[in-house]
Amino acid sequence: MRRWNAPLSDERLGYGRRVALASFVALAFFCVFVGCGGDKNAGGETAGTWNSLSAESGSGSGANGFAIETKGYGESLAKYVDEKGLVDYAGWQSGRAGLDSYIANIARQDYADLRAQPDAEQLAFWFNAYNAITVKYILDHHPIKKGGIVFGTLYPANSIRQIKGVWDSLKTPVAGRELTLDEIEHEVLRAQFSEPRLHVALVCAARSCPPLRNEPYTADMLDEQLDDQARKFLKSQHGLQIDREHRQIRVSTIFDWYGGDFTKTFGSPESLSDHNEAETAVLHFVARYGGEAAAAYIDEAEYSLRYLDYDWTLNEQ
Repeated sequence: MRRWNAPLSDERLGYGRRVALASFVALAFFCVFVGCGGDKNAGGETAGTWNSLSAESGSGSGANGFAIETKGYGESLAKYVDEKGLVDYAGWQSGRAGLDSYIANIARQDYADLRAQPDAEQLAFWFNAYNAITVKYILDHHPIKKGGIVFGTLYPANSIRQIKGVWDSLKTPVAGRELTLDEIEHEVLRAQFSEPRLHVALVCAARSCPPLRNEPYTADMLDEQLDDQARKFLKSQHGLQIDREHRQIRVSTIFDWYGGDFTKTFGSPESLSDHNEAETAVLHFVARYGGEAAAAYIDEAEYSLRYLDYDWTLNEQ
């Protein structure tokens, strides 16, 4: 996913040290027999193609010529995703026609027409596409099997991380191009839009990810849906924990990986005491969406900011 090359936080390093030797040996075998690729975000044809297409966004049939049918996908979300955002993947496997029809639909869309839409329409499209494709990959491999020595050792047996290349190699047609999930997130969403709430909208099919909504994103409701996503995520144990005894605010490691994405919207000319620009922006985000108690604690107390361990167990019911 998104998190493939993310740096380890201090708390995650504790776990890393416990498995460091075993991981090193396993990785050596992996590289010898399978091969180790380079930086997946190093660029290439796709990045250049999407950047050039962005310059042509004024062409196409425009707002009136663009329509995405989400009815079947929405019915599937309502049927197979519960109020906690957990998914009945086994059930969805036997009733995936709505999902498959939706994915075929987004493949047929014209990119120039898409870029001619208002930002809310585009964001809703890409959020739905990313999450639907993630579900597709889970269903294609469910029940998930261990993916080899390295991933089989480091991650839960039923984790999406057992699926080889799920974020940086597997591709699905979207708006006329074959794209990986990483390309959707980094080269489209993060590169073309200034919307930090994308990090609570995209769902990587793990327990520590934000919850999967049981409805599609829509342009006319997008702000309300994203605000609701942020509140739900920070209300969960995977999003936010406040430990008053030890004077700690613990947030998802997502905010460590992508804290810089929050600075434009939630940053401040003056950083909070002992916190850098990105941390200050994250704390402002938490104060806005984490509830009154969290906001008061952030404003009044002295605390350290820590990052929670990431649970890669599949987000299934």
